[in-house]
Amino acid sequence: MTFARITLLSVLRSPGTGSTRISTGSCSPVGGSSVIGVNGKPLAEDLPAFLSGQPGVEQVVQTDRAYKLAAREVRPAGTVVRVGEVAFGGPEPVIIAGPCTVEDRDQLLRTAEAVRLAGASMLRGGAFKPRTSPYSFQGLGETGLELLAEARALTGLPVVTEVLDTEHVELVAEYADMLQIGSRNMMNFALLRRVAATGKPVLLKRGFAATIEEWLLSAEYLLAGGNDQIVLCERGVRGFDTATRFTLDLNAVPLVRQLSHLPVIVDPSHGTGRRELVPPMSLAAVAAGAHGLIIEVHPEPEQALVDGRQTITPETLADLVRRVRALHAVTAGVLAGV
Repeated sequence: MTFARITLLSVLRSPGTGSTRISTGSCSPVGGSSVIGVNGKPLAEDLPAFLSGQPGVEQVVQTDRAYKLAAREVRPAGTVVRVGEVAFGGPEPVIIAGPCTVEDRDQLLRTAEAVRLAGASMLRGGAFKPRTSPYSFQGLGETGLELLAEARALTGLPVVTEVLDTEHVELVAEYADMLQIGSRNMMNFALLRRVAATGKPVLLKRGFAATIEEWLLSAEYLLAGGNDQIVLCERGVRGFDTATRFTLDLNAVPLVRQLSHLPVIVDPSHGTGRRELVPPMSLAAVAAGAHGLIIEVHPEPEQALVDGRQTITPETLADLVRRVRALHAVTAGVLAGV
């Protein structure tokens, strides 16, 4: 911790500032910058002007949002999250593809090579699976992680996989390039803190009954833990209509881009639950400004152990990737200021 930061924190904690809680988080690990959030009602009237003149202070931003570190005001230009050579929030949409679950070595390696050839930038695959029924297939565990590492070595694709429990965080982080917090765990605050501490990039899925603010406050836990390498993922919310598995809330994409500096991607597989809807909703997501997509792919969807109904083939993915790139080329300029 720098001398300037120590001095600044001492000032903020002194009587008379009006601050009731101070939180800190990483702003740019590459540049060494950090964000200090100050909460209080009311703060001393002259505090912002005073802080602006302190050594080491780049800017003072005032916001009344509950999420301080995730707010767009903190970084108006937006955050770019890097997973190896892959950049979320960069100039091109990122395509993550792979099976819902790692079934066996042959299935995973076939799928990994197929999605690479189709144009995917990252590989997804579940080693630990959150299942509604305790009798359903729960995943291969560490064996699945080992297979994902083998698939990465074969294809060169970075791997993202879900971590379900605090006791598995370090194990999953040992194998994965990016850790996924699933919909059911979005508000598992102990897990969020533990995952933040790994320093690994995080894919944070929206809870299927969560508001936008609740979702961003979950991201705030990660940011407050010192990790700003967070990608948000809209994966559908639960509604009254049963025609689709969930209702894919594409309102969330441009709204989150306005509210937060964090990149946001979309999961059209879980959001629809129907493979024939994955291509059109993927294109709709990109048109709405999504920074990427995460899509379930299997060589033989009808034979998939989990979620075959929402899984597309590698051939469908290849066609979709071409269409996504063509659409993005048209819409990128229009969405530049969104």
